[in-house]
Order: sequence, then C-alpha cells, then structure tokens
Amino acid sequence: MTAEAAAELHTIIDLIRYGTSRFNEAGLTFGHSYDNALDEATQLVLHSLHLPHDLGPAYGQARVLRPEKEKVLALFERRINERVPAAYLTGEAWFAGLSFKSDSRALVPRSPIAELILGGFEPWLAGRDVSRALDLCTGSGCIAIAMGHYYPNWQVDGSDINDAALSLAHENRERLLAHNVEIIKSDLFAGLEGRVYDLIVTNPPYVTNQETDELPDEYRHEPELALRAGDDGLDLVLKILRDAPDHLSEDGLLICEVGDSEQHVNALLPELDLAWIEFKVGQMGIFAVEAAELRRHHARISELAAQR
Repeated sequence: MTAEAAAELHTIIDLIRYGTSRFNEAGLTFGHSYDNALDEATQLVLHSLHLPHDLGPAYGQARVLRPEKEKVLALFERRINERVPAAYLTGEAWFAGLSFKSDSRALVPRSPIAELILGGFEPWLAGRDVSRALDLCTGSGCIAIAMGHYYPNWQVDGSDINDAALSLAHENRERLLAHNVEIIKSDLFAGLEGRVYDLIVTNPPYVTNQETDELPDEYRHEPELALRAGDDGLDLVLKILRDAPDHLSEDGLLICEVGDSEQHVNALLPELDLAWIEFKVGQMGIFAVEAAELRRHHARISELAAQR
C-alpha cells in the first residue's frame, strides 16, 4: 500500500477494517481456526500489538503508533502474498479454550472435536468412567493435551508417526503443563502394544488424493502427511477401525473424524452402527462407535483394510 494510504489508518479498528477489506479483495481462503476475513484480521492485529485475543470493543478506537502500524501491515502483506495461515504467522492457535503453539510441523488445530472435549464427550460416553484415553494421530497434541487439561484424572496418550509433529506436541505439553499426558511415537497402533483405553479419539488424515491436489494455497504450508489418505480418504481410517478393538476396553468407545469422507465410510460399511455426531453448526463428519460393534464386524473391516 502507499504511504499516503497507510497514513489514513489511525486506530485498532481502522487496521482491522483495512485488513478485512484487503483479505476479501485478495480472495484468501479461511479454514485454519477462523472462517472469515474479519476474525482473521482481528487475530493478526491483536497479536501484533501484544493485546489479548478477547480484547473488548471499547479499545477499538485506541490509536496505534507508526512502528506498531508497520508491524501489522507487514503481517497483512505476508498473509496475502505468501498465503500463510494466520496461526503460522502468529505462532499460536486457540483450541478448546487453550492457547497452543502452532507452526508448519503440524496441522493448525481446528477440529470440532474441541466441542466434544468441552462437553465431556456426552452423551456418547453415557456416564461411563474413563481412566485412560488415547489421541491417535495427535499432530500438535491439541486433542490429547486438551483432554488432559480438562480431565486431570485421566491418563492420556497422544501418538503420532511424524517426528516433527511430536516435537511440537512435546512443546505444547510443556506449555500447558499437561503432566498427565504422554507423547508417544507410533505408526497408528504399532507402538502402543499392550495399551488399552476406555476412549480413543482420532483425527487422522482423511483427505482424498484429488481433494489434496486441489486444496487452496494456504493448505500447502501444512504437512501433506497429515492430510492425504488415498482415493477415498480412508486408507488410515480402515486400519484404525480394524485395530482399535485390540486397544479398547470391553465397553470402550472410539470417536473418529473423517470429514467429507463420511460418504465413503457409509458406502463401504453400511452395516456398521455409527453415531454421526451433531455439532452446534451441524454434522461435521465425526462418528462414535462402540468397541463391541467394531468387534462384531471385524472380519469385514479387516477385509477392506487389507485391500489398502
């Protein structure tokens, strides 16, 4: 932007409005914690000014200094020109009411599973006790650490195959003092031999090859390993469904996110009794299934998984 145009921006609300307009004009894609230009511009402005993310609107008319303005505008330019997700620019993402470190080692935390954590996984747990829980494919550690934070009596494991993601998860564990959370390297269940859980939660890779190839530029900054999952997005999901019963207690529960690949799950396994979860904004491609149901259909699931 020109120096003359920049000189017209005086307050916090001026910067937020300007960023919102520029982001919409540039045709940015929003899908990493925030879903619109206004919220993302607000996030970048408040981060740059070292202000809390929930700053009250009364501060909108506060004037900014020139060096502060320059810092904000530089972030705007990076967001537009490089298509970097805002959370990677700020190094922070909020998930289930907690602040996580976020960078390109793992996906930006954004799963609707946060709503389930805050709601105690009810009514799907139906009041059953949980002593051990697993977050399979933990990435940044956000699901495992949030579970550990809100349920201090649970022992929570967070596992992933990717060393870079695991290093970020360890940093987030220390950041949030989640001492009841253990971070483990494991290729799905391969490194979890002998471990049994009352609750397994997983947000595995589930994006189809075609969808991965067509993702907007913002997603190119995220690790492809955490997204791509075969022609129907179920290469890992089927293996999880096959092996989960060996790691679930007798009345254990599995919660799995598959996003738009929900249609492929239903097509391949119409006989499987899956509870598709409704969220505040509607259905989001996440199901709950009982361990007994997975054991009942283990032969068919194993047959499908073997084809991958």
